[in-house]
Amino acid sequence: MNYQQYFRDQLVQLQEEGNYRVFADLERQRGAFPTARSYTENGPEKVTVWCSNDYLGMGQNPSVLKAMHQVIDECGAGAGGTRNISGTTHQHVLLEQELADLHGKDAALLFTSGYVSNWAALGTLASRIPGITVLSDELNHASMIEGIRHSRCQKRIWKHNDVADLERHLAELPANAPKLIALESVYSMDGDIAPIAEICDLADRYGAMTYLDEVHAVGLYGPRGGGIAEREGLMDRLTVIEGTLGKAFGVVGGYIAASKELVDFVRSFASGFIFTTALPPAVAAGAAASVRHLKQSNSERHLHQQRVREVRDRLDDLGIPHTPNPSHIIPVMVGDPVKCRFISDVLMRDYGIYIQPINYPTVPKGTERLRITPSPVHSTDDVDRLVSALGELWTQCQLARSPMAAQ
Repeated sequence: MNYQQYFRDQLVQLQEEGNYRVFADLERQRGAFPTARSYTENGPEKVTVWCSNDYLGMGQNPSVLKAMHQVIDECGAGAGGTRNISGTTHQHVLLEQELADLHGKDAALLFTSGYVSNWAALGTLASRIPGITVLSDELNHASMIEGIRHSRCQKRIWKHNDVADLERHLAELPANAPKLIALESVYSMDGDIAPIAEICDLADRYGAMTYLDEVHAVGLYGPRGGGIAEREGLMDRLTVIEGTLGKAFGVVGGYIAASKELVDFVRSFASGFIFTTALPPAVAAGAAASVRHLKQSNSERHLHQQRVREVRDRLDDLGIPHTPNPSHIIPVMVGDPVKCRFISDVLMRDYGIYIQPINYPTVPKGTERLRITPSPVHSTDDVDRLVSALGELWTQCQLARSPMAAQ
């Protein structure tokens, strides 16, 4: 077999389908987010980022940067090893305490990313609890799917956010069999929110544990940034809450928060935790500073929600179709992979606007989109430029407009 030719053919196929992914070479500018420097063939150019998961701009927050500088000066760069072998630093302990407090749980456990926390925690629970069945929402993140698959447990896939279908699956399982319901709070591609209270009711009725991924909600919702579960007063009803430090908290890392026993169980058996070098202590310190700040400050959340409403209203005025949802994620629907890629490229080249196209396999074919994530540090002028550019490109690409456009 000609391996290199096979690789080339597969890549060409991706390009022809409009699904080949090109990384933008960006350099974030301290204190100037959402602007960044884009390195192109023509040299560096200024762009405005509209698709960052640093939802609140906390990656630029002075208290976060100060904490990281202080600890890197005091402790150096790396953690020195895995958490089991010299890698547990005081900064890790303090961050885990902050996270447990954030979610009203006894304990928390840090991982190197949100992906790893889902893969390791779900994989460990599902592989080591005898006879367990995991009931997974059909639109759960790839990290959750991989964790469940890795466990080789029995699983049931229920229709997205469909409580009746979930109950049908639960009712078919033996009453005394272990069960775990896995779901997300905010689903990142469509921006819809799970009916968490109703799912908790079913978990109580059928004796199931619950595992809630809050990665796109922590920091953004609830009076202290504890997520949708905090906003809805449900944290105490959930067995495990999983989150990330790499989105609204603006740093990097993942975690779970749960009972002391469950956290210790995962800590003791999860290979994805045991054999991985710990996060640098400066990263842990920055994350802790971000969590502490957002526990006390609502101004970022309020301005964020205001900016999201502003972008939605302006898109409606021009009839640019976007999926309505109750969250901060604005999926602008293109429905064609080639045009989606083209719009993204032209936005970057001609308008200095960076929005990465979302194509298959991240979303189903025919639902290609631009996923816009406004932040509190986007200005009204930024919004004007974004909406004006999209309006011009919608006409150029002869894409359909929503009938709600202002006459």
